[in-house]
Amino acid sequence: MPHSLVLNLLPQSPIPPQYLTGRHLHALFLTLVSSVDTTLGDRLHDSTADKAFTLSPLQISNTNSPLLKGGKGGYKLQYSHQQPIPAGTPCWWRISLLDDSLFSRLTQLWLNLNPNRPWHLGPADLYITSIQGIPQSIQPWANASTYAQIYEEASDVCDGLRLRNSSINLSFSTPTAFRQGQYDSTLPTRESVFNSLLSRWNKYSGIELSHIAIESIFPSFVNIHTEIIADSRSKFIGIIGEVNYKILGEIEPIQIKQLNALADFALYAGIGRKTTMGMGMSRRLYSP
Repeated sequence: MPHSLVLNLLPQSPIPPQYLTGRHLHALFLTLVSSVDTTLGDRLHDSTADKAFTLSPLQISNTNSPLLKGGKGGYKLQYSHQQPIPAGTPCWWRISLLDDSLFSRLTQLWLNLNPNRPWHLGPADLYITSIQGIPQSIQPWANASTYAQIYEEASDVCDGLRLRNSSINLSFSTPTAFRQGQYDSTLPTRESVFNSLLSRWNKYSGIELSHIAIESIFPSFVNIHTEIIADSRSKFIGIIGEVNYKILGEIEPIQIKQLNALADFALYAGIGRKTTMGMGMSRRLYSP
């Protein structure tokens, strides 16, 4: 059962921008895990395989944000900071867990969070004031569903009367790139996007999907641009924006269902590389 949890945070002192990188947030997550299960924290730290969690960059809470209002241009999250986040600034941080066993092993963390216990991000102390696990109008990144539910609720109908099911609109909210051989590619081709989702679905869901009709997916609207994240250690180039994919041609209902399930799964799994460092945050957008 995948979970997309939003932690609401309150810094007690300014957070310098150099501690707001994916590497430091990754370390904070491992600290949270190790606080209830040291062995699990060590295993996640040492693993080089695809990991059963994703993290967002730290976001400053803002009810006037275009993301929270929806609409065009509302897909982008803040993925880098040039200035410190001041003390007392409400923030949020998304953690998604793809493996049931991972969530259950962290149950004591969620149940026993002490709002007066500080967690450390660089020199700053943070309080976790609350956790959201269900979607809200002003916070679309929180959700939870079983894999069976995601699959069963995915539509297998694709005709002119139900365009929302033949149209998959994906938002790439933090820079997204795909590994091809030894190098990265920023082009969100149907193969790169849906094979990324398929790999994680088959690894964690227990409902293996095969014979995915990737050849029936065609990009119909593209509004993307590249962004560069550079620090003293590395440089990452990825795309941000929206891509609409159409399901076209002769295709079986079960294949339509599989593609829609994978698109809905993007909220939890992310797409592409470095999803445990805040990259590849993606979700499906539905028209009103």
